[in-house]
Amino acid sequence: MTDMRKRSSGIMWFLFVFAVAGAAAAWFVLDPGLRNPHEAAADNIVSNAAFDKRVREYLLANPEVIVEAVQGLEARQREAEATEAQAALSARASEVFRDPDSPVGGNPQGDVTMVEFFDYNCPYCRQVAPVMREAESGDRQLRIVYKEFPILGPGSVFAAKAALAAHRQGRYTAFHIALMQAKGKVGEATVLQAAADVGLDVDRLRRDMGDPKVQAAIDRNVALAQSLRINGTPGFVIGDQVLRGATDLATMKTLIAQARATTDTPLAQEGKN
Repeated sequence: MTDMRKRSSGIMWFLFVFAVAGAAAAWFVLDPGLRNPHEAAADNIVSNAAFDKRVREYLLANPEVIVEAVQGLEARQREAEATEAQAALSARASEVFRDPDSPVGGNPQGDVTMVEFFDYNCPYCRQVAPVMREAESGDRQLRIVYKEFPILGPGSVFAAKAALAAHRQGRYTAFHIALMQAKGKVGEATVLQAAADVGLDVDRLRRDMGDPKVQAAIDRNVALAQSLRINGTPGFVIGDQVLRGATDLATMKTLIAQARATTDTPLAQEGKN
């Protein structure tokens, strides 16, 4: 998965270990049971060198403490994100499934909706694109909502704007497929060539790309993805499930079947016509 958070993961690990070390140091200093009477009598001050030595010795002797703490922190973060994402999905279901500015593929009147957040320069989005087409071709009741989520630079933003402009000419799906099949980095030249290849009016495309409503639609998608804790691409919403990262056809079919079987909640109904 192309994930913005991966870029800072190393920093987060360092800060966490630093925090654990700091906490351990404070514990050694403040817990009188760990100190001898002479240390306590010396104004309860232990030198920084002593701090460092004790913390280092403890962590070297017990490295599993850091591993366990990191694993516990990550588990709690995942749980919190899942809870927050579910709350956001319930509160913003109509925006997720029914935004009139989001292009729709598959069967527009289908009984289950699959929403994808993607970037045309994301290699994982390109890998999953044929999987989505296979799911669509094998399920005549599948409705697909496309959410332009350009997070990989100016070329991605240009492509997203062009795709939404292509939607105004009724050629979104063909243009979307062409960009997903493009070789190399997608930028202005690639986008305009693909537009011409699928029969779009390129001059009109350029004009429509400048419409503030196009940028507003992208901004809404970005804000929506963030509220769902989708921080990378691709990201999916199928029924009441938020799936982060590329997936295979079997998993996709399973989630679609689960969504189809769930009909007793407002959220389930929101994803259907």
